[in-house]
Amino acid sequence: MSRITVPARESAPEASKPMLDAVEKQLGVVPNLFRLVSLSPAALQGFLGMNGALAKTLDLKTRERIALAVAQINGCNYCLSAHTYLGLNLAKIDAAEITLNRSGASSDAKANAAVTFAAKVTQARGNVSDADVQAVKAAGFTDAQIVEIVAIVAENVFTNFINIVADTDIDFPVVKASEVA
Repeated sequence: MSRITVPARESAPEASKPMLDAVEKQLGVVPNLFRLVSLSPAALQGFLGMNGALAKTLDLKTRERIALAVAQINGCNYCLSAHTYLGLNLAKIDAAEITLNRSGASSDAKANAAVTFAAKVTQARGNVSDADVQAVKAAGFTDAQIVEIVAIVAENVFTNFINIVADTDIDFPVVKASEVA
């Protein structure tokens, strides 16, 4: 059971309801994460704004691969479950690739550079080396895309931390960080 009460959609703050309606329109459901964050309309607005903006960066598979790596590193079962589901069903990433992504790697050379870099950013809390930056650049990522990778890491760290703090009930098929595939 969640340590912070996840409101039913009907009992979310009034200012959050239009944003939750937009989530439902886009996803067809309102996952517990969004209802949890809706407790603070400002936090929900910020999260949705960042999420919407970052959805226009990189490609879906790379964003999901990064989310999987970050969730695994941070031990966030909610996000690991959600992004495994989204990776398999939305991004069409196969199970073997998801296993690699969880370990901070990818079978695709360019994606591997992004996921490896994202994992290093997460583990080192941003304190990466010059060689780490040069490696992601050598794989073909621009300076702007490096900023986007870091932004995607930050977005996922936020969702990881809020779900870990709340111990949010998982509303996806459960995947546990402790059960490395």
